[in-house]
Amino acid sequence: MSDNKPVWLTTKADAVILSIHAQPGAKREGVVGEYNARLKVALTTPPVDGKANAALIKFLSKKLGVPRANITLLSGDTSRDKRLAIEGLTMEAIIKNLT
Repeated sequence: MSDNKPVWLTTKADAVILSIHAQPGAKREGVVGEYNARLKVALTTPPVDGKANAALIKFLSKKLGVPRANITLLSGDTSRDKRLAIEGLTMEAIIKNLT
């Protein structure tokens, strides 16, 4: 699967790095597709006081079936473009659950 891996996924040490383009304040929550080499995720939560970041981690936790503690925001705290580390899942499992 490494030959066909999406550009929005990379591996580093014990985690898979997920590049996200967040769309806060959307009407519906869900994975929308790809945008600028990132996975686009729509969130109903507005981008106020880190609430959209918390909603993104909660959404990914449910979608991937891992505890929130296994998801770490690496960069993009105040940006729509974010990088998150996912621990406890393989790249293949992440692709299967998000596509």
